[in-house]
Amino acid sequence: MNAKVEQASGTSAADIAKLTLAALILVGGIVGFYYFADAAPVLRAIGMLAALVAAVFVAGQSGPGRNARFFLRESSIELRKVVWPTREETIRTTGVIVVVVIIISIILGLIDLLLKVIVMDWLLKF
Repeated sequence: MNAKVEQASGTSAADIAKLTLAALILVGGIVGFYYFADAAPVLRAIGMLAALVAAVFVAGQSGPGRNARFFLRESSIELRKVVWPTREETIRTTGVIVVVVIIISIILGLIDLLLKVIVMDWLLKF
């Protein structure tokens, strides 16, 4: 377990400025993509990709961006600790689930049929 204590800190004005700049760069890339509709599609895609990379870089320099990078780093470390099932275990588990679903479907169908017979044939005949 991770024993680090998270500190509750607000977003600073510099962070807000960085995130706003990142959003403006991204919007500029989208506007440029459509503004230069007559240009080669490859150049438009490269320009959009460059704007996206620049926006992610600028946003990554802010406090929330650093927190996101830390979260992703810690998540990848935790993913390496996961013990994934083997192919045989996965197939066996899937088979058990299919059999249980079929059995429960039959039980629910029988209950539905029983309730139909009780309500339609016995109660509504009088």
